[in-house]
Amino acid sequence: MASPCHSVFATPAGLLPSGVLWRPAPALASCVWAYMVRNTVGHTLQPAQRLNHFPASPLCSLTWWIEGEALTLLGGDDTPPRSPEAATPQDLPSRWVLGGPQTRPGTSWNPGPVHSLTVVLMPEALQALTGLAPADLTDQFVDAHQALPSAWAVLHGQVLAAPDDATRLQALEAALDPLWQACRPAALPAMHRVSDWVAHLAQRAATSNSGRSLRQLERRIKQWAGQPLRDLQVMGRSEQAFFDVAAAHLRGDVNWAELAVAAGYTDQAHFCRVTRRITGFSPEALRQGVLSGEAFWPYRLWL
Repeated sequence: MASPCHSVFATPAGLLPSGVLWRPAPALASCVWAYMVRNTVGHTLQPAQRLNHFPASPLCSLTWWIEGEALTLLGGDDTPPRSPEAATPQDLPSRWVLGGPQTRPGTSWNPGPVHSLTVVLMPEALQALTGLAPADLTDQFVDAHQALPSAWAVLHGQVLAAPDDATRLQALEAALDPLWQACRPAALPAMHRVSDWVAHLAQRAATSNSGRSLRQLERRIKQWAGQPLRDLQVMGRSEQAFFDVAAAHLRGDVNWAELAVAAGYTDQAHFCRVTRRITGFSPEALRQGVLSGEAFWPYRLWL
């Protein structure tokens, strides 16, 4: 069954524990990237502390709001809002939401305490399970009640009825496992880094029997993942740089120029531009946010 991960970072003083990141059972590791649980029920947070910053991501998501709710925030430029008053709130389509790959960073806001569970899914796994094409869901959040096959309504009820998160995930995996084993594509390995997954996609596309021209390869990858290969490679490099910066911080040796070159960027300015494109923040602003900002809990959770 699913098992919780433990961060190498201690929770910064004055911040809530980010939540719990759960890894799926081995049988579902090629389908589910991870489970994210966030629970602020019983805690008092200021409005700005109830922001949630998320990076662009090639992965899909299925989120339950077990308690509380979230609003997406639409800003006037590419900079993530620093307060709920600095953006226009927009209701999500329901309390059970399916999200496709996201090509740009996003911010949501919780009007009050919240308890949420997010299943982070591989794009090709979502398509195999539901028939939904990731490309049709890119940069969207839709009502899962309407988008998913009717059989998933039973799963929805089981998740909400469970008394705690461990039982909730046990019921979720018990329902997903037979569905996944019945439709799992051949040679789909379990991976925990975006760059490894992107390399596998490129290899799989190149060895497919349905055409091997560059245009056909690009079309096939976009069909499977919802985004072009080049954009996926950018996200993979950005994720690796994120973990490199975290490791450098633990060593007490954050040298942005060296980190940029080691991650494959042409220079520090290139590194800054891409980081801002993926996260909405400069590398240093992101690092400081992870160290001291409640709204950056999703980043801390992945550490």
